[in-house]
Amino acid sequence: MLEAKPISTPMVSTSKLSKHGSDTLTDSTFYRSVVGALQYATITRLEISFAVNKVCQFMASPLESHWNAVKRILRYLKGTLYHGLHIQAAGSHQKFQLHAFCDADWAADPDDRRSTSGAAIFFGPNLISWWSRKQPVVARSSTEAEYRSLAQATAEVLWIETLLHELGISFSVPVVYCDNQSTVSLAHNPVLHSRTKHMEINLFFVREKVLAKQLSVQHIPAQDQWADALTKPLSSARFLFLRDKLKVVELSSAAYPT
Repeated sequence: MLEAKPISTPMVSTSKLSKHGSDTLTDSTFYRSVVGALQYATITRLEISFAVNKVCQFMASPLESHWNAVKRILRYLKGTLYHGLHIQAAGSHQKFQLHAFCDADWAADPDDRRSTSGAAIFFGPNLISWWSRKQPVVARSSTEAEYRSLAQATAEVLWIETLLHELGISFSVPVVYCDNQSTVSLAHNPVLHSRTKHMEINLFFVREKVLAKQLSVQHIPAQDQWADALTKPLSSARFLFLRDKLKVVELSSAAYPT
């Protein structure tokens, strides 16, 4: 990889990795070692979280196609060695804002059709929490997949909210942004019907917080959904745009926040 050419994205936008194939990797131990090391990189390089999460799913029996995906992540990192998560000072003249972006890619896995959840939580101007993970059960609709992601983001926001209260830090009502209109409507509509019975616990959990005004759930257009980079492979232009929004910048430009 020392002579490999850098690349602009950690995963091909059309990538659909599967556990099925005949191109078995000869050295699976080396694959596990490299992928295990990449997990540490996600501590400050959140933009590779989705790609690393994806290749982690094939630890048991990796294929050559999976190893090619790992090598692409390494090529991306080679070209962005001096990038990192930018933390900046926030003004003390106003209340801090706690807000989150949550998203889901419905039935994205070709093997078991489980969805992928992703979220990015900001406190003031800084990103403080994020994840990209496969949902534990199959969602029967895109709305259900999005609502599971919303419930996860709500739980994390409430935990952070409790911590901030203990520290005596004042902040405005947290806002969670979602790009699915049906999901946002369900969060505000206290009426259950047959189509939502199977997601009843998540519905009550989020609605309870919304009704108590502990949380605000708002809709945003898909192009403004910053958590997109944590749920699916993207084109180069879209990926680079969201990488900046998620505060991953080159060290030389960190002193000049946008």
